[in-house]
Amino acid sequence: MAQLYFYYSAMNAGKSTSLLQSAYNYKERGMHTLIYTAAFDDRYGIGKVSSRIGLHAEAQLFSDAINLFEDIQQHHAQQPIDCIFIDESQFLTKAQVRQLIDVVDDLDIPVLAYGLRTDFAGETFDGSHYLLAWADKLFELKTVCHCGRKATFVVRWDEHGNAVRAGAQVEIGGNDRYESMCRKHFKELIWD
Repeated sequence: MAQLYFYYSAMNAGKSTSLLQSAYNYKERGMHTLIYTAAFDDRYGIGKVSSRIGLHAEAQLFSDAINLFEDIQQHHAQQPIDCIFIDESQFLTKAQVRQLIDVVDDLDIPVLAYGLRTDFAGETFDGSHYLLAWADKLFELKTVCHCGRKATFVVRWDEHGNAVRAGAQVEIGGNDRYESMCRKHFKELIWD
């Protein structure tokens, strides 16, 4: 019986690495998978999932406009799919999380979603919010703050090295713009 899994963490915990390793395990056994990533995140190329340690794979793109159930159903009709992987799943819409539930329940295909739990202000993304609420299984991938504690938050830096407290929820960037921190250090910078 297929299930919806949500692997979440702060940045730099190895979400993409874990996704790519799991997808490779399926392919190594002759199974067919689909990998999806957010269309607007093209830091590593369009239609590509890449990890900081150099692993990468081609991916389908999702945007707010795509119906994931219909897209996956079409691929599945052409060639049976054994597993779906979603990178940057925090950018899914509520409707898309429901569509992934339909993939699991109606097509009997497991879905493994990987994403951030919260944004730079400590608020959940829509995709993360509904994955946390509706996924069958939740897994926290861990990373560390500069102090050595478990990092559960992400701080966004401006061009002058100051912590950003307000602004658009989504700004694409890597280690040059974001840093994972424990709650203590996050709240010293962000919360009043």
